[in-house]
Amino acid sequence: MTVTVSAGLSSIGLRWYETGQAGLSGPLLRLAEECDRAFRTLASVWEAADERHPSALPAERLQRLDYLHSFPHQATFPARLDPAHLDEFLAGEPVTESGAVDLTPLAPVTSVLTPAACYHLYHAHEGSSFSAPVYLTTRNTCYRHEERYEPLRRQWAFSMREIVCLGTHDETEAFLAQARAVVDEFLGLLDLPVAWPTATDPFFRPRDNPQYLMQRLQPSKHEATYGGDLAIASVNLHHDHFGAAFGLRRAGRPVNTACLAFGIERWLWAITDRHGLDPSDWPSPAQAAVTVATRTVAREVQL
Repeated sequence: MTVTVSAGLSSIGLRWYETGQAGLSGPLLRLAEECDRAFRTLASVWEAADERHPSALPAERLQRLDYLHSFPHQATFPARLDPAHLDEFLAGEPVTESGAVDLTPLAPVTSVLTPAACYHLYHAHEGSSFSAPVYLTTRNTCYRHEERYEPLRRQWAFSMREIVCLGTHDETEAFLAQARAVVDEFLGLLDLPVAWPTATDPFFRPRDNPQYLMQRLQPSKHEATYGGDLAIASVNLHHDHFGAAFGLRRAGRPVNTACLAFGIERWLWAITDRHGLDPSDWPSPAQAAVTVATRTVAREVQL
Protein backbone atom coordinates (compact mmCIF):
# COMPACT_ATOMS: atom_id res chain seq x y z
CA MET A 1 0.00 0.00 0.00
CA THR A 2 1.49 3.31 -1.08
CA VAL A 3 0.31 6.52 0.55
CA THR A 4 1.63 9.92 -0.41
CA VAL A 5 2.59 12.20 2.48
CA SER A 6 2.77 15.90 1.77
CA ALA A 7 6.20 17.45 2.09
CA GLY A 8 4.65 20.07 4.34
CA LEU A 9 3.50 17.57 6.96
CA SER A 10 6.87 15.79 6.79
CA SER A 11 8.66 19.09 7.38
CA ILE A 12 6.79 19.69 10.65
CA GLY A 13 7.34 16.25 12.14
CA LEU A 14 5.24 13.53 10.45
CA ARG A 15 6.92 10.23 9.67
CA TRP A 16 4.51 7.85 7.94
CA TYR A 17 4.70 4.05 7.78
CA GLU A 18 2.75 2.15 5.14
CA THR A 19 1.44 -0.18 7.82
CA GLY A 20 -0.88 2.68 8.84
CA GLN A 21 1.22 4.09 11.67
CA ALA A 22 2.61 7.57 12.21
CA GLY A 23 5.71 8.83 13.99
CA LEU A 24 5.68 12.39 15.32
CA SER A 25 8.43 14.82 16.21
CA GLY A 26 9.00 18.56 16.34
CA PRO A 27 5.96 20.86 15.96
CA LEU A 28 3.45 18.06 15.33
CA LEU A 29 4.53 16.16 18.42
CA ARG A 30 4.28 19.32 20.53
CA LEU A 31 0.81 20.00 19.11
CA ALA A 32 -0.29 16.41 19.84
CA GLU A 33 0.81 16.70 23.46
CA GLU A 34 -0.86 20.10 23.79
CA CYS A 35 -4.11 18.67 22.39
CA ASP A 36 -4.07 15.93 24.99
CA ARG A 37 -3.40 18.47 27.77
CA ALA A 38 -6.38 20.40 26.46
CA PHE A 39 -8.61 17.32 26.54
CA ARG A 40 -7.51 16.60 30.13
CA THR A 41 -8.40 20.19 31.01
CA LEU A 42 -11.85 19.67 29.51
CA ALA A 43 -12.14 16.49 31.60
CA SER A 44 -11.61 18.64 34.70
CA VAL A 45 -15.07 20.14 34.09
CA TRP A 46 -16.38 16.88 35.56
CA GLU A 47 -13.39 16.36 37.89
CA ALA A 48 -12.69 13.18 35.95
CA ALA A 49 -10.02 10.95 37.49
CA ASP A 50 -7.20 10.15 35.06
CA GLU A 51 -6.15 6.51 34.69
CA ARG A 52 -3.44 4.69 32.72
CA HIS A 53 -3.95 1.20 31.35
CA PRO A 54 -2.06 -1.46 29.36
CA SER A 55 -1.93 -1.76 25.59
CA ALA A 56 -4.03 -4.94 25.48
CA LEU A 57 -7.21 -6.36 27.00
CA PRO A 58 -7.97 -9.96 27.94
CA ALA A 59 -9.92 -11.45 25.04
CA GLU A 60 -12.40 -13.08 27.41
CA ARG A 61 -13.30 -9.71 28.95
CA LEU A 62 -13.62 -8.01 25.59
CA GLN A 63 -15.79 -10.79 24.24
CA ARG A 64 -18.33 -10.12 26.98
CA LEU A 65 -19.21 -7.19 24.73
CA ASP A 66 -19.43 -9.50 21.71
CA TYR A 67 -16.58 -7.49 20.22
CA LEU A 68 -15.03 -10.30 18.19
CA HIS A 69 -18.36 -11.12 16.56
CA SER A 70 -19.12 -7.46 15.86
CA PHE A 71 -15.66 -6.22 14.78
CA PRO A 72 -13.46 -9.21 13.78
CA HIS A 73 -12.23 -7.29 10.72
CA GLN A 74 -10.70 -4.57 12.91
CA ALA A 75 -9.15 -6.69 15.68
CA THR A 76 -5.37 -6.89 16.19
CA PHE A 77 -3.88 -9.61 18.37
CA PRO A 78 -0.57 -9.70 20.26
CA ALA A 79 0.93 -13.08 19.42
CA ARG A 80 4.11 -14.97 20.29
CA LEU A 81 5.73 -18.15 19.07
CA ASP A 82 5.08 -21.42 20.83
CA PRO A 83 8.30 -22.15 22.79
CA ALA A 84 8.02 -25.80 21.78
CA HIS A 85 8.47 -24.82 18.12
CA LEU A 86 11.30 -22.29 18.32
CA ASP A 87 13.83 -24.64 16.70
CA GLU A 88 11.41 -25.14 13.82
CA PHE A 89 11.09 -21.37 13.46
CA LEU A 90 14.87 -20.84 13.50
CA ALA A 91 15.44 -23.59 10.93
CA GLY A 92 14.10 -21.38 8.16
CA GLU A 93 14.32 -17.73 7.22
CA PRO A 94 12.16 -15.87 9.77
CA VAL A 95 11.13 -13.18 7.27
CA THR A 96 10.19 -13.98 3.66
CA GLU A 97 11.15 -11.91 0.62
CA SER A 98 7.68 -10.30 0.72
CA GLY A 99 8.34 -9.07 4.26
CA ALA A 100 5.99 -11.54 5.96
CA VAL A 101 7.06 -13.45 9.06
CA ASP A 102 7.14 -17.18 8.31
CA LEU A 103 5.31 -18.26 11.45
CA THR A 104 5.49 -21.63 13.06
CA PRO A 105 2.75 -22.58 15.59
CA LEU A 106 1.85 -19.82 18.04
CA ALA A 107 1.32 -19.89 21.77
CA PRO A 108 -2.35 -19.43 22.73
CA VAL A 109 -3.56 -15.91 21.93
CA THR A 110 -5.45 -14.58 24.94
CA SER A 111 -5.45 -10.79 24.44
CA VAL A 112 -6.58 -8.15 21.96
CA LEU A 113 -4.71 -4.91 21.39
CA THR A 114 -6.80 -1.98 22.64
CA PRO A 115 -9.53 -1.08 20.11
CA ALA A 116 -11.01 1.77 22.20
CA ALA A 117 -9.51 3.44 25.26
CA CYS A 118 -12.67 3.38 27.37
CA TYR A 119 -12.93 -0.43 27.43
CA HIS A 120 -10.14 -0.52 30.00
CA LEU A 121 -12.14 1.65 32.41
CA TYR A 122 -15.08 -0.77 32.57
CA HIS A 123 -12.74 -3.73 32.94
CA ALA A 124 -10.67 -2.00 35.66
CA HIS A 125 -13.74 -1.22 37.80
CA GLU A 126 -15.44 -4.58 37.30
CA GLY A 127 -17.85 -5.46 40.12
CA SER A 128 -17.93 -1.93 41.56
CA SER A 129 -21.02 -0.26 42.97
CA PHE A 130 -21.50 3.51 42.86
CA SER A 131 -23.63 5.83 44.95
CA ALA A 132 -23.12 8.87 42.70
CA PRO A 133 -22.06 9.50 39.11
CA VAL A 134 -18.40 8.73 38.43
CA TYR A 135 -16.29 10.46 35.80
CA LEU A 136 -13.06 8.95 34.47
CA THR A 137 -10.61 9.72 31.69
CA THR A 138 -7.86 7.76 30.00
CA ARG A 139 -5.59 7.84 26.95
CA ASN A 140 -4.34 4.83 25.05
CA THR A 141 -2.89 3.76 21.73
CA CYS A 142 -5.72 2.04 19.88
CA TYR A 143 -5.51 -0.46 17.01
CA ARG A 144 -8.07 -0.98 14.27
CA HIS A 145 -7.43 -2.62 10.92
CA GLU A 146 -8.93 -0.61 8.06
CA GLU A 147 -9.33 -1.20 4.33
CA ARG A 148 -7.15 1.84 3.65
CA TYR A 149 -4.94 4.22 5.62
CA GLU A 150 -4.35 7.97 5.37
CA PRO A 151 -1.74 9.86 7.40
CA LEU A 152 -3.29 11.39 10.53
CA ARG A 153 -6.81 10.75 9.21
CA ARG A 154 -7.15 6.95 9.24
CA GLN A 155 -4.52 4.82 10.95
CA TRP A 156 -4.03 1.27 12.17
CA ALA A 157 -2.51 2.63 15.40
CA PHE A 158 -3.72 5.96 16.77
CA SER A 159 -4.05 7.88 20.05
CA MET A 160 -7.43 8.21 21.74
CA ARG A 161 -8.40 10.26 24.81
CA GLU A 162 -11.79 9.48 26.34
CA ILE A 163 -13.90 10.96 29.13
CA VAL A 164 -16.47 8.55 30.58
CA CYS A 165 -19.53 8.96 32.79
CA LEU A 166 -20.91 6.05 34.81
CA GLY A 167 -24.32 6.83 36.27
CA THR A 168 -28.04 6.66 35.77
CA HIS A 169 -29.71 7.11 32.41
CA ASP A 170 -30.49 10.75 33.21
CA GLU A 171 -26.94 11.43 34.43
CA THR A 172 -25.36 10.01 31.29
CA GLU A 173 -27.78 11.95 29.08
CA ALA A 174 -26.93 15.16 30.97
CA PHE A 175 -23.21 14.44 30.64
CA LEU A 176 -23.45 14.03 26.87
CA ALA A 177 -25.47 17.21 26.46
CA GLN A 178 -22.90 19.17 28.46
CA ALA A 179 -19.99 17.42 26.73
CA ARG A 180 -21.27 18.41 23.33
CA ALA A 181 -21.74 22.01 24.45
CA VAL A 182 -18.19 22.07 25.89
CA VAL A 183 -16.72 20.67 22.67
CA ASP A 184 -18.68 23.15 20.55
CA GLU A 185 -17.34 26.08 22.60
CA PHE A 186 -13.81 24.65 22.41
CA LEU A 187 -14.07 24.20 18.63
CA GLY A 188 -15.36 27.74 18.28
CA LEU A 189 -12.30 29.17 20.00
CA LEU A 190 -10.07 27.10 17.71
CA ASP A 191 -12.03 28.14 14.60
CA LEU A 192 -12.69 24.50 13.64
CA PRO A 193 -16.17 24.27 12.08
CA VAL A 194 -17.88 20.88 12.42
CA ALA A 195 -21.23 19.20 11.90
CA TRP A 196 -22.71 16.66 14.33
CA PRO A 197 -24.28 13.89 12.23
CA THR A 198 -25.56 10.67 13.76
CA ALA A 199 -23.26 7.72 13.15
CA THR A 200 -23.02 3.98 13.61
CA ASP A 201 -20.04 1.87 14.59
CA PRO A 202 -18.28 -0.04 11.76
CA PHE A 203 -19.85 -3.45 12.43
CA PHE A 204 -18.88 -6.52 10.41
CA ARG A 205 -21.89 -7.43 8.24
CA PRO A 206 -23.84 -4.63 9.93
CA ARG A 207 -27.30 -5.55 8.69
CA ASP A 208 -26.97 -8.92 10.45
CA ASN A 209 -25.97 -7.33 13.76
CA PRO A 210 -28.74 -6.35 16.20
CA GLN A 211 -26.50 -3.68 17.78
CA TYR A 212 -26.20 -1.93 14.42
CA LEU A 213 -29.94 -2.07 13.92
CA MET A 214 -30.47 -0.62 17.40
CA GLN A 215 -28.09 2.27 16.63
CA ARG A 216 -30.09 3.00 13.48
CA LEU A 217 -33.44 2.88 15.28
CA GLN A 218 -32.28 4.71 18.42
CA PRO A 219 -29.28 6.90 17.51
CA SER A 220 -26.71 6.78 20.31
CA LYS A 221 -23.58 8.04 18.54
CA HIS A 222 -22.90 11.51 17.15
CA GLU A 223 -19.62 12.59 15.60
CA ALA A 224 -18.04 16.05 15.38
CA THR A 225 -17.17 15.92 11.69
CA TYR A 226 -14.65 18.32 10.19
CA GLY A 227 -14.47 18.93 6.45
CA GLY A 228 -17.52 16.80 5.78
CA ASP A 229 -15.97 13.40 6.44
CA LEU A 230 -13.42 13.44 9.28
CA ALA A 231 -14.74 12.58 12.75
CA ILE A 232 -12.41 14.28 15.23
CA ALA A 233 -14.59 13.61 18.30
CA SER A 234 -17.70 11.64 19.19
CA VAL A 235 -20.29 11.43 21.95
CA ASN A 236 -21.63 7.97 22.66
CA LEU A 237 -24.48 6.67 24.82
CA HIS A 238 -24.07 3.00 25.79
CA HIS A 239 -27.14 2.57 28.02
CA ASP A 240 -26.38 -0.35 30.42
CA HIS A 241 -24.37 -2.40 27.89
CA PHE A 242 -21.04 -2.07 29.73
CA GLY A 243 -22.60 -1.94 33.18
CA ALA A 244 -24.26 -5.32 32.69
CA ALA A 245 -21.17 -6.90 31.10
CA PHE A 246 -18.81 -5.87 33.91
CA GLY A 247 -21.08 -5.92 36.95
CA LEU A 248 -21.01 -2.14 37.42
CA ARG A 249 -23.98 -1.21 39.58
CA ARG A 250 -25.87 1.77 40.92
CA ALA A 251 -28.75 1.30 43.39
CA GLY A 252 -28.84 -2.41 42.62
CA ARG A 253 -29.05 -1.96 38.85
CA PRO A 254 -26.42 -1.98 36.07
CA VAL A 255 -25.04 1.50 35.55
CA ASN A 256 -25.50 3.38 32.32
CA THR A 257 -22.36 4.71 30.65
CA ALA A 258 -21.51 7.39 28.12
CA CYS A 259 -18.27 8.71 26.69
CA LEU A 260 -16.71 11.65 24.89
CA ALA A 261 -13.85 10.51 22.64
CA PHE A 262 -11.08 12.43 20.85
CA GLY A 263 -8.82 11.03 18.10
CA ILE A 264 -5.62 13.00 18.66
CA GLU A 265 -3.99 12.50 15.24
CA ARG A 266 -7.19 13.67 13.56
CA TRP A 267 -7.03 16.91 15.52
CA LEU A 268 -3.54 17.44 14.11
CA TRP A 269 -4.95 17.05 10.62
CA ALA A 270 -7.87 19.40 11.28
CA ILE A 271 -5.73 22.14 12.84
CA THR A 272 -3.07 22.04 10.11
CA ASP A 273 -5.70 21.85 7.37
CA ARG A 274 -7.61 24.82 8.78
CA HIS A 275 -4.71 27.02 9.92
CA GLY A 276 -1.81 25.92 7.73
CA LEU A 277 1.57 24.35 8.36
CA ASP A 278 3.27 27.27 10.12
CA PRO A 279 3.11 26.60 13.89
CA SER A 280 3.04 30.34 14.57
CA ASP A 281 -0.41 30.44 12.92
CA TRP A 282 -1.89 27.66 15.05
CA PRO A 283 -4.36 28.47 17.81
CA SER A 284 -3.54 27.14 21.27
CA PRO A 285 -5.73 24.16 22.27
CA ALA A 286 -4.42 24.39 25.84
CA GLN A 287 -5.43 28.04 26.26
CA ALA A 288 -8.82 27.43 24.63
CA ALA A 289 -9.50 24.50 26.96
CA VAL A 290 -8.68 26.55 30.07
CA THR A 291 -11.08 29.25 28.87
CA VAL A 292 -13.88 26.76 28.21
CA ALA A 293 -13.38 24.86 31.48
CA THR A 294 -13.30 28.08 33.52
CA ARG A 295 -16.45 29.42 31.87
CA THR A 296 -18.29 26.10 32.25
CA VAL A 297 -17.47 25.70 35.94
CA ALA A 298 -18.46 29.33 36.58
CA ARG A 299 -21.82 28.76 34.92
CA GLU A 300 -22.37 25.65 37.04
CA VAL A 301 -21.58 27.60 40.21
CA GLN A 302 -24.08 30.30 39.24
CA LEU A 303 -26.77 27.66 38.81
